[in-house]
Amino acid sequence: MAQENIYIKNKKAYFDYHILDKYVAGLALLGTEIKSIRQGKANLTDAFCTFIDGQLYVRNLHISEYSHGSFYNHEQKRDRVLLLNKKELKKLQTKGEEKGFTIVPLAIFINERGFAKLEIALAQGKKTFDKRETLKERDSKVEMDRALKR
Repeated sequence: MAQENIYIKNKKAYFDYHILDKYVAGLALLGTEIKSIRQGKANLTDAFCTFIDGQLYVRNLHISEYSHGSFYNHEQKRDRVLLLNKKELKKLQTKGEEKGFTIVPLAIFINERGFAKLEIALAQGKKTFDKRETLKERDSKVEMDRALKR
């Protein structure tokens, strides 16, 4: 089965947070949800991860309705369970409860076996001066690249 690479990034997460630790988690999805992701119709900008009864959930992950789904279609912003090892879950839960740390989704991708995976990160929020510094670095990098191409 010829599969094009699906990699949907959360650009806002890299701008708003310092990324400390990355994990790759499986997603418990419905049939129409995986079909929509394979079409590239997902949005991570407002998504975040939270623990509910000892399980890690991703909330506000927007997966558009599947065009051929009829009445079997899914709810677009429902809570979805993330599948991780118990050791990873425990580590994330203890770190996530500390002040200033949060768990944010970074990207959705389809692995070589055809399963949807969510890359999540333990992150710490940036202050406004950190965000300005990031913008300055990005602008200087763009200028240097332009100067090298001339």
